[in-house]
Amino acid sequence: MQTFYHGSRVIVERPEIRIQKFHKDFFWGFYCTAIERQAIRWATKFGTAGVVNVYTFDDRTPLSIKRFPEMSDEWLDFIAACRSETPHSYDVVEGPMADDTIFNYVQSFLDGEISRAAFWELTRFKYPTHQISFHTGKALAALRFERSYVADV
Repeated sequence: MQTFYHGSRVIVERPEIRIQKFHKDFFWGFYCTAIERQAIRWATKFGTAGVVNVYTFDDRTPLSIKRFPEMSDEWLDFIAACRSETPHSYDVVEGPMADDTIFNYVQSFLDGEISRAAFWELTRFKYPTHQISFHTGKALAALRFERSYVADV
C-alpha cells in the first residue's frame, strides 16, 4: 500500500476522472502526489485555505502502469503527446510534474521555440516534484479515501 495526497478546495471521498479543456501532463485523470507539501500547495494555490485528501493505493491491483522515475526524453515526449490531445492506454501514470514554469518550457518546446537541449538546460535546477494520475475506473477502485484535513495558506 502506498499513501498519496490530493490538494483541492473540497473533500474528495469519491475521486473521479474529469474531462476538461486543459490537458494535464498525463492527460485526463485524477491526480495525486506522494509529496504532502506539494498537495498543500495545490490546495492553497488560490490564496485561501484548502483541503488535503489522503488516500491509500493498493499497488497489488493488476493495472497497466507507466512510471517515469525522472525527467527524461521519454517523459517529455509523453507529456508533449498528452498535451497535444493524444490519449494513452495506461490505467495509471506516475512521474515528475511539469509545474507552471516547466509547463511554459514544455509549451515552448512544443511550439518549436526552444530545442530539446534548451529545455533540459532550463529545467536542470528545478525542485523535485511527483504526480500519479489515475485514468480508469479500475485504477480509481484501487484508491481508498482515508481522511482529509484543512491546509492553511
